[in-house]
Amino acid sequence: MDILTIVTLLGGLALFLYGMNEMSDSLMLASGSRLKVMLERMTSNPVKSILLGAGTTAVIQSSSATTVMVVGLVNAGLLPLPQTVGLIMGANIGTTVTAWILSLGALGTASSYLKFLSPPYFVPVIAVISVGVILFGKNERHRNIGRILMGFAVLMFGMQAMSDAVRPLSELPAFRQLFLAFSNPILGMLVGALLTAVIQSSSASIGILQAFAMTGAVSYGAAIPIIMGQNIGTCVTALASSINTSRNARRAALIHLFFNIMGTLVFMSGFYLINFIRPFSFLDHSLNPVDIAIINTVYKISATALFLPFRGLLVKFVIWITPSKEGEQFDLLEEAGVFGALDDRFLETPAFAVSQSRQLASQMAELVKRQFNISLDLLDSFEAQKYRDSSRMEDLVDQYEDRLGTYMVKINAQNLLDREKRLLTLLMQSLSDFERISDHALGIATSAQEMSDKKVCFSEAAIQELAIYKDAVSRLLDLTVQAFTDNDLELATHVEPLEEVIDSLTDELQARHVKRLQAGYCTLELGFIWMDVLTSMERIADHCSNIAVSMIELSHDSLEQHAFLNTFRTEEMFKTMHSQFQAEFELPELPLSDYAGQISLNGGAEITEVQA
Repeated sequence: MDILTIVTLLGGLALFLYGMNEMSDSLMLASGSRLKVMLERMTSNPVKSILLGAGTTAVIQSSSATTVMVVGLVNAGLLPLPQTVGLIMGANIGTTVTAWILSLGALGTASSYLKFLSPPYFVPVIAVISVGVILFGKNERHRNIGRILMGFAVLMFGMQAMSDAVRPLSELPAFRQLFLAFSNPILGMLVGALLTAVIQSSSASIGILQAFAMTGAVSYGAAIPIIMGQNIGTCVTALASSINTSRNARRAALIHLFFNIMGTLVFMSGFYLINFIRPFSFLDHSLNPVDIAIINTVYKISATALFLPFRGLLVKFVIWITPSKEGEQFDLLEEAGVFGALDDRFLETPAFAVSQSRQLASQMAELVKRQFNISLDLLDSFEAQKYRDSSRMEDLVDQYEDRLGTYMVKINAQNLLDREKRLLTLLMQSLSDFERISDHALGIATSAQEMSDKKVCFSEAAIQELAIYKDAVSRLLDLTVQAFTDNDLELATHVEPLEEVIDSLTDELQARHVKRLQAGYCTLELGFIWMDVLTSMERIADHCSNIAVSMIELSHDSLEQHAFLNTFRTEEMFKTMHSQFQAEFELPELPLSDYAGQISLNGGAEITEVQA
């Protein structure tokens, strides 16, 4: 065995691992935004769970990625522990698809009719097509498909290079003696587990075994223990991802580990017990890549069928060996809070992470709307508990902005499709706007508290004016939040016309206040509160406009907000909606003398005076 053979073998291995990683990453990139929907359709039906786990893994070509996502979902409190069993079993079955893809070369050599399935025939064609798609693809989706094809081509080139490099080794007695040693069940299982744990991919380790099998030096007796060990080694990734997670997330990783260990022990014990009683004659025969794919598939389907009826016992066993500590129930509920959805494990599937961020941003928007409504209620009737609720909501919104912002910066460093990049840009822009709306809502609540502390209130006429203004701003925020959470671009076009009406209302209410102040019908102290409330509401309207305009602009791959607004305001649709909102939220025409009202001072005396 010369140095060239060693270099060729290592080079082929490098290409194989890189191609598998590239293909898997690109597949996850293309399908990641749909994985969340698939997993959320999870039901308690175990058969559907298995099919879902198998389908997801077959799509993204990685059982490790699926199990890591399962651990993350459990840690986030989005998936109950008992429902993970079917997903994990299905993931084990889904990963067998890769072995069948890698056995195409053997299928091509088995028959002249199937020779076009051999890598030397179809891989160069795929490589040429993929390069063309990557270079000349019209959009990111097409280019990503090209990267999937290129990953597959590189993988198959690497597989072929490894096979060519090890083929001469089949003539060496030492090489055959090595695989003869692997016929020892314990040694073979350890080698398979160690190899898979190191490269963290059972599919890749199966591919390496298939490459060596093409030399004819690998027997059934050596391959079976190695395949069994590979199923144990693949659990390392999920176990590592469960470090520093909730107890239930660690239990999900342990379910994966114990399912594979017990399956391997049952299969190995039964197989070698039968072999001891009546020795199998085929164990010394060499096998090919197709045989390895068959063994791998039959074992995983059989293990799933065997343990599926005992899935409840498996969950109970894992809970028994990881008991909850006294008083931990509350902590687990805290760990499974809303921010558990921002799990770094989901960064391996960036589109999935974007979807999680989208969900939390929508929750943040709804929270801001609730806080604003509470603040408006405080203007009508101040309650200390409601003020504390508004303050706590504002603190929680700040946490949303901080944690979501930090998480989305991490996502932004990943490889994303154009549509995910646009969505991430919108979310990052909107976070700041929603946080500022929350600040201004708390400002309104603080104004209400000041009025309560000073025992002053607006006049009936001012309250009537403010009611119209509050209705307009409430409608605007409702439109904005609904458009944002539903990604409704048509609804978003209603925001700017109403925001223009609110600007006009603000100017009119400020002008009326100044006239009353000049006429001596309003106190400066109450006037400052009035102006603070108007300013806070106008700022809220401005931030609503920012969110809606960003939605529309990003849907057109543009960030020119000023250009958009200038064009949109000249359109007939804008003018029509503006007129409708203007008529709906028109202020009453009242003479100045009708603004008389009463103010209650700390001393209890009542003075007839015009209010703000």
